Amino acid sequence: FTNRTSVELTSEELPPGHWTLIRVTDTGCGIPEENMTRIFEPFFTTKEVGHGTGLGLAIAKGIVEEHGGFIGVVSELGVGSVFFFMIPLQ
Repeated sequence: FTNRTSVELTSEELPPGHWTLIRVTDTGCGIPEENMTRIFEPFFTTKEVGHGTGLGLAIAKGIVEEHGGFIGVVSELGVGSVFFFMIPLQ
């Protein structure tokens, strides 16, 4: 990722405490900027009919947030995406 490999979280976004970071990286086509605001919406998909429901990211976000965590993504077209899951240690 050209100049997009770091994610900085401010104290307002990530409260003090002990956190686990899970980072998932792919080398796919990347996510177009116009889709970034919608990728966590239930049933949003760019796949053809019959090739996916668009529930995966919405469910992942719901699970992470239900446990007090945060999820973020950095993506670059033609390079891929990195998803960051910050989950508090209980």
